[in-house]
Amino acid sequence: TRAQAIRRLGLSLKDFRRVCILKGIYPRDPKKKLDKGTTYYHVKDISYISHEPIIDYFRSMKAFLKKITRSHGRKEFSEVQRKWESKPEMSLDHLVKERYPTFTSALADMDDALSLVHLFAFLPAKNEIRAKRTATCQRLVREWDMYVIKSQSLRKTFISIKGIYYQAEVMGEKITWLVPHKFSQDLPSDVDYRVMLTFLDFYEVFLGFVFYRLYGSLGDSIKHA
Repeated sequence: TRAQAIRRLGLSLKDFRRVCILKGIYPRDPKKKLDKGTTYYHVKDISYISHEPIIDYFRSMKAFLKKITRSHGRKEFSEVQRKWESKPEMSLDHLVKERYPTFTSALADMDDALSLVHLFAFLPAKNEIRAKRTATCQRLVREWDMYVIKSQSLRKTFISIKGIYYQAEVMGEKITWLVPHKFSQDLPSDVDYRVMLTFLDFYEVFLGFVFYRLYGSLGDSIKHA
């Protein structure tokens, strides 16, 4: 069960959800499910997560925040500033290589990544959504649009109530993504933006790897853009 998995890993529920999203681990229902309201995970998946370096980052970050709180309570503001400069950093590069061993498999899984990045590029910087994240998404959108234009890979477009659907063919793979209409966006209060931001953490790194490879395939033509 999820409770057993959390106890085995020694994580909070929030960190457990984050590491599952980043590793691509999802619940699995057994053939004979005793309790319909209980969430189950495969034992092999939990064992796979237990060796993940991101868990060490979560633990070091927890210890780091305790030190920051202690120093702030003592009004040692210079010490707080010094510690923030050496804050632990989370690296997701290895996860992209684990989840997508081939470049073709990465291209086949770009739909959701592009749709989410385009969504956050239009959202206002509010609550959990920082202006820096919005700016990063806008940069990724421009880089993708530039590649589609230079490679002339756009094949289809479709306008719907949700937004504008685009489909491009890249190296034999059909990639479809949704671009929201340019209206004033309201942020519903019943949406868990922390889960969406966790997906965005991975997608930003994932698209960075893919774009680097795609731009390399264009050669010198992109330099004249």
